[in-house]
Amino acid sequence: MNILMMTNTYLPHVGGVANSVDVYTRQLRGLGHHIIVVAPHFEGTSHDEENIIRIPAMRQIKGSDFSMILPIPGFLDTRLKDFRPDIVHSHHPFFVGSVAVRISSKYNVPLIFTQHTMYEYYTHYAPNIPRMEAFLINLSTGYANLANTVIAPSESLAVVLKERGVKAPIEIIPTGIDTQRFHYGDRRKVRLQMNIPENAFTVGYTGRFEPEKNMIFLAKAIALFLHNNKDAHFLAVGYGNLEDSLNEIFYLEGLRDRVHFTGKLTGQNLIDAYHAMDAFVFASTTETQGMVLAEAMAASVPVVALEAMGVREVVKNGINGFMIKNQKMQEFADALMKISLLPENMKNDFRYAAKNTAEEFNLSKFTLKIDDLYKRLLEIKNTTFIRDESSWLNAIDQIKAEWNLLANFTVSIRDALYKGNPK
Repeated sequence: MNILMMTNTYLPHVGGVANSVDVYTRQLRGLGHHIIVVAPHFEGTSHDEENIIRIPAMRQIKGSDFSMILPIPGFLDTRLKDFRPDIVHSHHPFFVGSVAVRISSKYNVPLIFTQHTMYEYYTHYAPNIPRMEAFLINLSTGYANLANTVIAPSESLAVVLKERGVKAPIEIIPTGIDTQRFHYGDRRKVRLQMNIPENAFTVGYTGRFEPEKNMIFLAKAIALFLHNNKDAHFLAVGYGNLEDSLNEIFYLEGLRDRVHFTGKLTGQNLIDAYHAMDAFVFASTTETQGMVLAEAMAASVPVVALEAMGVREVVKNGINGFMIKNQKMQEFADALMKISLLPENMKNDFRYAAKNTAEEFNLSKFTLKIDDLYKRLLEIKNTTFIRDESSWLNAIDQIKAEWNLLANFTVSIRDALYKGNPK
């Protein structure tokens, strides 16, 4: 079947949504499907990409990884002339997601929406518009109800979506991982590169260094642990706007010599980094699924994380790691200390349990679930897919109205301040 994947973030960007779209696109192509990915044009994008349509876009809105597509009439129509999609699979409720609704209606085909993100936790990337959080919830809920099926990456998220008023059918399909790839890594390689002693208990993190990842809490909890374990080290893999702030925290705590920032790692280098860790830490409470937790566990690394959506499905308290409630730094640090002090046979029990848990998130299993969903939707293809866009468009109109009010307010203040005193 012909499938159109539509996303606001894609390669070469590294992130959860880009990774999910990439891995499922490759897997589904392996099952014989013809897939075209529609995504913004990013700096560094290859000009020789096959079956990828890049839309001109403004990059990195307010320093984020989100992009806003530029409206070019007929841009996609001409490129999709010979590709008539059987399924439109949208991965965002705005920008490219808006186009996905129109394409699915034009071709009268099912629309699937995967809600990867709780957008209300990302308002610091948006203009300072009153009630933005409520608008984003209404926007994503309204968009979900335009879809024929919504994919939730975790059971926790599915519950939240139903509570918010999503009436469309919801299927729970996490982004799987190729667990076999994560089984084998060079533990010594990254340790040698980062000057971490071979036998030092090493706590690790992979991901972006951004506010929504709760990085300040995590850094302070790690600092508490490092003060109590004088031989331990912290390996931070990733990048982001908070890197300087994190460095400052560890510098002021006198711990900078035991904290190691690798920058962004991908492929086997990332897997080697996981294998260099003795425990993986995660403090985000905004995730829809615990993908990096499953990756760490596939590398036989136990996890200490805050209890939250997406974490509950992965961490089994006291078996493959520990979940900490209520953002208590001391409890977080104590859990790390508990793992570090375990006798070797008990550490092995945690590693074994972690590896077994990761197998529950095997990529091939979830690929078949998506394939089955597509086939089931195609069985109702002859149905007319009429969508009432009113609630969704109303949410967008409210945001536009608030934006215009804010812009007018800003101009009024500027004119008052500079009246009679021009630059």
